[in-house]
Amino acid sequence: MEFLIRSAQIIDKHSPFHQFTKDILISDGIIKRIDDKVDFDGQVVSADGLKVSIGWIDMRAHYQDPGYEHKEDLESGSATAAAGGFTDVVVLPNTQPVTSSKNSISYYLKWNKTSAVQLHPMAAVSLGCEGKELTEMIDLHTAGAVAFGDGLRPIWHTDIMLKGLQYLQKFDGLLMNKPEDEMLTAFGHMNEGKASTILGLKGMPTLAEAVMIERDLKLLEYAGGRLHFSLISTKEGIELIKEAKSKGLNVTCDVGVNYLKFTDEDLSDYDTNLKVNPPYRTESDREALISAVKDGTVDCLVSDHIPQDEESKKLEFDLADFGSSNQQAFFGVLNEVFGKDAEAYIHLFTVKPRELLKLPTPSIQEGQQACLTLFNSDAWQLDAKTNKSKSVASPFFGKELRGKAIGIVSNGQLILN
Repeated sequence: MEFLIRSAQIIDKHSPFHQFTKDILISDGIIKRIDDKVDFDGQVVSADGLKVSIGWIDMRAHYQDPGYEHKEDLESGSATAAAGGFTDVVVLPNTQPVTSSKNSISYYLKWNKTSAVQLHPMAAVSLGCEGKELTEMIDLHTAGAVAFGDGLRPIWHTDIMLKGLQYLQKFDGLLMNKPEDEMLTAFGHMNEGKASTILGLKGMPTLAEAVMIERDLKLLEYAGGRLHFSLISTKEGIELIKEAKSKGLNVTCDVGVNYLKFTDEDLSDYDTNLKVNPPYRTESDREALISAVKDGTVDCLVSDHIPQDEESKKLEFDLADFGSSNQQAFFGVLNEVFGKDAEAYIHLFTVKPRELLKLPTPSIQEGQQACLTLFNSDAWQLDAKTNKSKSVASPFFGKELRGKAIGIVSNGQLILN
C-alpha cells in the first residue's frame, strides 16, 4: 500500500522537519520520502490546514470487552479511537473476566495483529479489582501488560497499595491509581457543593480525592516505585502532586480533557451524560487543572472514554451509571479550551504517555515506521452519522466541535474519517 500525504505541517519536536509543511510518501507502512513536493500518481490525502503528528495515545479508555460488549466492543472501540485520532489506547482491566491473566492479555495482543489501532492492556493490581489479593504482576508484565491498576476502582486497601509499589519495582512497572476514598463518595452522584445542594443530589467531596492522594504519596515516599494518579479533578489534588514533585517523588498524573471544560454548574438540567466519576468540580478546580496543564504539573491528557448504553443513561440522574463516550470529541474539546495553543500540548498525548509506559516513541523521519495522526481545525458535528461508538452517551452529541482528526496511519494501514 502506497499513498501520499500532501502539504501537511509536521508537528514533531524530534523530527528535523518540525513545523515545516511537507509532502510525506508512505510505502508499505514506512515513511519513504519527505520533501517539499513529491510527484505521485496514486492515492493522495489532502485537506485544508492539514497537520500531522506522531500517533496519539489515550492512556485511559474502557472498551467493556470482554463481558459488556453491548456497551462497546473492540471493533467499535477501535473505530471510535481512529475517528478521534488515536493510534494507541490503554484499555482498563474492568472487564468480565478482569484482565488479570495471561489469556486476558493475549486477547488484546491478538487483536493488534490486524488492527490499525493498537490496544495496550492495563492489568489489574488485585484479583477481580476487589483490592484484597495481589495478581501475578511479573507474569502479566511478561505477557504484555503496560501498566497496573484497578481501573475504574481505586486501590482502597493500604497494604495492597504498599505491596504493589514494592512488587512493581522488580521491573520498574507503573502503578496507576484513581484517587478516591470510596467511603467518602458512597451513594454520591456529583460534586459536593452549592450546585449539589440546589439540585438535591448527594455530593462527592473533594476531600475524597485529597485523602487518597495524601495516603498514596506517603506510601510512595516509604516504599519507592513509580506512581501515576489517574483523573485528577481538584485544585487540592493538583497542589499535593505539585508539592510531591518538588520533593523529588516519582509521581505523575493525568487529567481527563472534559474536566478542562465542564463544572458542576453544567449539571443544572440533570443531563446524565455529565454524570462521571470523579465528578466535574467547581470553576476554581477547572481553572487549577488548566493552569496545571500549562505549567507541566499534568503529565498526560486522557479521554476517560467510558461508553454506556441507553438503558444505563436514560434514567433519573441518581439511578444513571457513571461515564460518557469521549474519544471522538477529545481534540475538539482541547481546541475549545486552548484555542490556537492546543498544539502546544500534543506531547501530553503522544510522547509523555509512551515514556511513562516504556513504549517506543515513533518519529516523523524517512525510513521510520509510519505511526501518524492527521488533523486540522475544521468544524464538524458528532451525530448519528459521524459517531463510531455504540454509545451515544456524550455531552457533545448533536453539537458542533472545532478540531477534527482527519485520519490515522498505523500498523501499515490508513484509516480516514
